[in-house]
Amino acid sequence: MAVVIRPFRDIEPEQLAALLADSERAGQRFVRRLADEWASGANRFDRPGEILFAAWRERELVGVGGLNVDPYAVTPRAGRVRHVYVLSTCRGLGIGARLVVEIIDAARGRFDSLRLRTFNPDAARLYERLGFSRRNDVAECTHVLEM
Repeated sequence: MAVVIRPFRDIEPEQLAALLADSERAGQRFVRRLADEWASGANRFDRPGEILFAAWRERELVGVGGLNVDPYAVTPRAGRVRHVYVLSTCRGLGIGARLVVEIIDAARGRFDSLRLRTFNPDAARLYERLGFSRRNDVAECTHVLEM
């Protein structure tokens, strides 16, 4: 079954239900944070250069990932990879990599670097395969990709 990745502009809470339940079973909080920040208006991925992507398998939302201006950076030309999550039943199919590649492509020309923080070894390997370097000298950040 084909997976299509496209911008996710109007999130309805029920669309995130399966991702939210899956992530919480795994002890992850960032899909909850995505849902809460979207609902409150705190983060709608609507500032210049920002975007949220969704991975769809037919009508099922199987993954998300976004790009924000990095709130921890001193420059507005640093982007932050946010809330990348793929349903556990869909992992290993390249969906996470496709989401991150979309984020990288969207960042080109707008951001000089992309930053992120992950403590998940599998996610770290994915980011490193896609060109991110492990960093321990940048606040609130474990990986950086220089654009």
